[in-house]
Amino acid sequence: MSLMNDRFTVLAHPFRIFFLSSAIMAAVLIPLWVYLLTSGVSAHLALPPLLWHQHEMLAAFLYPAIAGFLLTAVCNWTGTPPPARSHLLMLWLVWLAGRLAMGFGQGFEVVAAIVDLAFMPMVACFFGLKVWRAKQKRQLILVCGICLFWLLDLGFHITDQVRFFHAQILLAGALILVVGGRITPAFTNNWLRQNVPQAPQIASHERLDRIGLIMAVSLVLTQAMFAQLSPLGAVMALGAGVVTLARLWQWRLYWVRQEPLLWVLQLGQLWVAIGYLLFACTALGWLPANVWLHTLGAGAMGTMILGVMTRVCMGHTGRPLKLPSGGVWIYILVTAAVLVRLAAALNWIALPLGWWLAAALWSLAFGLFLLRYSGILLAPRPDGKMG
Repeated sequence: MSLMNDRFTVLAHPFRIFFLSSAIMAAVLIPLWVYLLTSGVSAHLALPPLLWHQHEMLAAFLYPAIAGFLLTAVCNWTGTPPPARSHLLMLWLVWLAGRLAMGFGQGFEVVAAIVDLAFMPMVACFFGLKVWRAKQKRQLILVCGICLFWLLDLGFHITDQVRFFHAQILLAGALILVVGGRITPAFTNNWLRQNVPQAPQIASHERLDRIGLIMAVSLVLTQAMFAQLSPLGAVMALGAGVVTLARLWQWRLYWVRQEPLLWVLQLGQLWVAIGYLLFACTALGWLPANVWLHTLGAGAMGTMILGVMTRVCMGHTGRPLKLPSGGVWIYILVTAAVLVRLAAALNWIALPLGWWLAAALWSLAFGLFLLRYSGILLAPRPDGKMG
């Protein structure tokens, strides 16, 4: 491989540059947000600090993780090569421009919003064109999901109403149900066949998956349309949570308890179920909203993103599917961060101590990911293959 190719290995496949970007943003944004919150320091943000925090945890953390996973997975699903490095660089620069615009766009809010909104349509086009040409209709639901994220973001920029943020958090939960429902049973069965041949194979139940997804998407649309939580939303959230728990029960966590790369995916799904149940409690007036928001936002999104990134980084660079030394602490630290943040939301830990402790644990989790995986993401595949 030439020196030029070595230098730009980070652009060899979408997961490389976007996973790095997502992890860096996760490690930096949370302590930065707590600092802004507790210090009262003036900033040049394009949004008020709380709205900026909520927005960037989606646009700066979730969106690049989605782009990295889907644009990598679609190449496998369609048997096509990854985007050209120049195209991938262009896409990443559009994402970066959005982050700079939202971080330093005070006084130019409309321009910042336009720049911010440019990224997800481009992801939808890259992904959708491959799906369309391969005639894989099954993947169109993911194209619709990307477009819905963009529409909800557009709704926020037009109205400044946080219900669109909340709807995106719920949509992230629905996306986890779709992606998790595809990869978790498949990965689990492959591992069981190789390591626990006497264990029963787990099966996907399409009807159950479909019911849960319909409830989850209905909840997203309800949240986007109505500013106030309602008993109808509580019923849909309760249904989605129960269905998610039922599906998890069928996935037999007991058999994969010794494989962190598998149980972390199930843990991410569990956070989704808990988040839906807590949403129902909030809609009924029993809990403050920041409890379900951080359960889905930090718990489900944080855990699932780390679970997928740690697996993809190994499998798609030609390495054995196992955690590096000390890698399980990535999952332990992010789980501890979520638990501490929920305890702070419930006033079980004094503030701002709870905020700082949760931020430190969260940043340590993603910092450890960067420490263990940056070298992998920046280096060529050891087998000499492209990607």
